[in-house]
Amino acid sequence: MMQHASLQRGFAAIAAIFLVVVLAALGGFMLTFSNSQQLTSAQDVQGVRAYWAARAGLEWAFVNIIATPAVCPNTARTQMAGTVPATVNGFTLTVFCTRSNYTEAGNNFIIYLVESRASIGTVGSIGFIERSVSSSLQQ
Repeated sequence: MMQHASLQRGFAAIAAIFLVVVLAALGGFMLTFSNSQQLTSAQDVQGVRAYWAARAGLEWAFVNIIATPAVCPNTARTQMAGTVPATVNGFTLTVFCTRSNYTEAGNNFIIYLVESRASIGTVGSIGFIERSVSSSLQQ
């Protein structure tokens, strides 16, 4: 009976080492998962900020078009003339405008198609965020 006990000596150490390795692997996985969740959450917040920066550019464009229609003189898609805010909350802002003239029932109308784009970071980097908003205005 004593020989049986001596043959099984050290089995608990092997089981403990195996358990420690499994728990360390599980902890490493949880750390990686937590980091990716945090990065995704930060990118979502930046995406919302970019959207609202693009909306600010759109509203800026409409105010300027109503005040001075000459800021969008071309029928081709061009960057708006005037003092476009270069950055909004750290986002680079570009505003494009297309002007279309049409006649309906003897009345002349002008439609302005405006696109506002807000971006931060460089294309291809993990921190690159860009949102674009477009709308139209009839005068």
